[in-house]
Amino acid sequence: MGIKAFQEEVLKLKKEKDVCILAHSYQSREITEIADLVGDSFALSAAAAKMPQKTVIMCGVRFMAETVKILSPEKTVYLANPLAGCPMADQMDRDLIRQVRERFPDYTVVCYINTTTELKTVCDVCVTSSSAVRIIEKLPDKNILFIPDKQLGGYVAKRLPEKNFKLLSGGCPTHLRAGRRALEKARALYPDALLLAHPECLPDITEAADYVGSTSGIVAYAKQSGAREFIIGTELSILAHLQYDCPEKRFYPLSIDLVCHNMKITTLTDVRDCLRGTGGERITLDEETRLQAKKCIDRMIALGN
Repeated sequence: MGIKAFQEEVLKLKKEKDVCILAHSYQSREITEIADLVGDSFALSAAAAKMPQKTVIMCGVRFMAETVKILSPEKTVYLANPLAGCPMADQMDRDLIRQVRERFPDYTVVCYINTTTELKTVCDVCVTSSSAVRIIEKLPDKNILFIPDKQLGGYVAKRLPEKNFKLLSGGCPTHLRAGRRALEKARALYPDALLLAHPECLPDITEAADYVGSTSGIVAYAKQSGAREFIIGTELSILAHLQYDCPEKRFYPLSIDLVCHNMKITTLTDVRDCLRGTGGERITLDEETRLQAKKCIDRMIALGN
């Protein structure tokens, strides 16, 4: 069966069963084309809460599906491929952060959205890559313990020198694969291209970038810019999507190693089987945990507004 025929089958099942399909931007093109919503993790979760469908399939990783369930407890939420996890989200657990909190009781714990539901239960406020600077700047607290991504935390700390930051040794394995050597090679190969980088990248990359922002921010910048060439410093799927959407522009990889294998594991077959009721994993959260985890998200929303 060809891709188009497979997509048509998925679209037919989606309509028959009245299901909302969410696809993170790092998903392959054949999946984003059949999704109802495509974007960054929290934006997808917030938008899904407003969708009329009572059943949601997340084509992404586990913490994203959990966030959908946190915000939409009345909906039935599935993770298309149960093996799709996030190494960064799993780097720290609740017990570790409880111990750190006991050692630094005067620090406000700020967690990146890329964390498990369990970890969010012991955090004070959540942030996304696009809102981190804005949210933390609004906090009355001066002392900030930022988890789990040391790179994003460091990026925010440089922009908020009035705050005291403590960072733990976490980070995105995918974005950490590109360092100074990759930067020098890309600059030599594409001297006229602008460098667009995600704040999960190493400081060598973000400090040299012409633009630093979330995945959606990178996409919007590339589409709106008058420039014609770009080096993309995030997961390679974004490069592919941009090349489809902006065929008159040229997009180059910062490194060919910027591949998230957890994102790539989800296939159209997974989505079809989930729609058929023979695949995927239903996400369940006990109500006490869900409500406790929701507190830090609610505070982010309040500060964002």
